[in-house]
Amino acid sequence: MRHAGGARPEVREVLIDHGGLGDEREDAHRARLAAHGGTPSMSRRGDCFDHAVVESFFATLKVELVHDTDWADHRTARHELFEFIEVWYNRQRRHSTLGYLSPAAYEESPGMRANAA
Repeated sequence: MRHAGGARPEVREVLIDHGGLGDEREDAHRARLAAHGGTPSMSRRGDCFDHAVVESFFATLKVELVHDTDWADHRTARHELFEFIEVWYNRQRRHSTLGYLSPAAYEESPGMRANAA
């Protein structure tokens, strides 16, 4: 799939953790995360919508694929997760936050291309 600005950007493996705010264990958690090269991704205080899209994705993934699934091996699990995300979720499933387009269709939409310019 092409990115709106031309070639799709390079994908890097990163560890991003979405944690809570104000927990007494937060400092220790951040230290462990940093020790493993992780990046905290926390919403700002009072901004309950900051992670709404990613939280919705994981809820959908759990309900539509993961719950009650017992994969035979790691390779099968990876394959089914890839198929769910890249084939179904990104190319076919419509998303209300994207005007009821799939992410692939949204990236190719004229409005998205105009915003990237």
